[in-house]
Amino acid sequence: MGENTKAVPRHVAIILDGNGRWAKKRMLPRNAGHAAGSKNVEKICEAAWNMGIEYVTMYAFSTENWSRPQEEVDALMKLLHSYLKDCIKTSKKNNMQVRVIGDISRLEPELQDKIRELEEVSAQNTGLHFQVALNYGGRDEIRRAVRKMVQDAEDGNLKASEVTEDKIADYLDTKDIPDPDLMIRTSGEQRLSNYLLWQLAYAEFYFTDTLWPDFNKKELEKAVEFYQTRDRRFGGV
Repeated sequence: MGENTKAVPRHVAIILDGNGRWAKKRMLPRNAGHAAGSKNVEKICEAAWNMGIEYVTMYAFSTENWSRPQEEVDALMKLLHSYLKDCIKTSKKNNMQVRVIGDISRLEPELQDKIRELEEVSAQNTGLHFQVALNYGGRDEIRRAVRKMVQDAEDGNLKASEVTEDKIADYLDTKDIPDPDLMIRTSGEQRLSNYLLWQLAYAEFYFTDTLWPDFNKKELEKAVEFYQTRDRRFGGV
């Protein structure tokens, strides 16, 4: 028997794509698109929680994004500073628990401090669990997890017989977070782009041509309605 997909997905992962194209259509600089996309995050988080979704994970900045023009990277980092500062207030207002996944060690120390502060002040909130993927790549996450496992094995804290799927998951950035049920990618692209490669093994994929700044509550409802048509057998019959 397949899982009852008439229920709302517990965890939705989103690849925020199309900020640059949104700006280009309006003859604006790409940075204006990123700013518009940033403002859309809270709206979608609020809509998701009101729909009964418990976890939302958004792909904000990948390990590959460093290869973009330096001017754009600098603007994104500046926007990130501003967003994290606002998110501390937002998390309190919306009772939202925020967690950052990815390798934050490459980020500026001040940015790392903001991330730790945000996670600390929101840790006891009981509303939406909101994960932000920053300097995140699925392969990099697995690489870091394997290194930790090897180190634990060398230290005598891990045996080969203990390496199960659940044990591997404990070494990932998403430890204690349920795997996504639904993955949404905006702007018409149809690829994972190194996003949550382990965690999305049995997720349903929904692709929409809507650009991220234009992705609203109605678009989210469409994605959930698509999810509810799927027969999730997880390899069974």
